[in-house]
Amino acid sequence: MPRNWKEEVVFTAIMAGLMVFVMVCYNVMLVQGFTKGFLLNSLTEYPGGLLVAVILDLLIVGPIAKGLAFRYIINDYMKKNVVLIGITISVMMVLGMVSCMSLFGMIMAHNLGGNVLATYGHTWLFNLIVALPLQLLIVGPIARAVLGKMQSAAAKANAPHEETTDEID
Repeated sequence: MPRNWKEEVVFTAIMAGLMVFVMVCYNVMLVQGFTKGFLLNSLTEYPGGLLVAVILDLLIVGPIAKGLAFRYIINDYMKKNVVLIGITISVMMVLGMVSCMSLFGMIMAHNLGGNVLATYGHTWLFNLIVALPLQLLIVGPIARAVLGKMQSAAAKANAPHEETTDEID
């Protein structure tokens, strides 16, 4: 887990960057199929989706998901196992982000006609079935590995340097 603001920003950048890219590609493919314009349309949608996802992650969904997880789900037993805490927060984050980003995607695609509630439910479910395993099996482990290396490097840099002096007899 990130321990400070710098680590939180790096972790969020990796997490949101990868998740948004894959989910944008997935949603563009759902709408238009794998056509010649698929990659261009995905890259066009990516910056806006990334900006919204980072803002939601850092300011709204992240704090709410972590607050709910630690208040209602994570118990004393789970606090002894960092992996369980990570999985719990990841699931809560995916649920919150899929809920928000599905609505954002519908708005951006001008897909608010007809039965909006049914369209939202369909969009939410189709995003969840890809986002949850993507987060738990691929993106989450990548982001945590990078964060772990960053934290190890910081610990080594902050550790007191032992200087050895050779005594001359």
